[in-house]
Amino acid sequence: MAQDGYAYSYEKRGVLLMKEFKVTYFFDQEHYVRRFIFVESQAEAEALIQSERDQYIHFTDSRGIYHELFTGHVRVIQISEYHRIDKTKKAKEMIDGSHFYS
Repeated sequence: MAQDGYAYSYEKRGVLLMKEFKVTYFFDQEHYVRRFIFVESQAEAEALIQSERDQYIHFTDSRGIYHELFTGHVRVIQISEYHRIDKTKKAKEMIDGSHFYS
């Protein structure tokens, strides 16, 4: 089922393993918590979130911060597929490429 955490390889020998989804829990216009999950499809992500309704859930984010929240107090939940960008590769391309002017 779902896994929280990091995954850097989405394909292995042409077989799709897991997709990364960003789940955002909004409490009001200014306060939200974001979580990343790994499942096989959008439908599976939606099913997971629906199964967690009116329950306490907990997870640790990428910064190592532990979150525990009651989903019954959340006003809006958004789910979207997330396409992680390798920032180190992008920075190297900018340095090596013609993005800097002399």
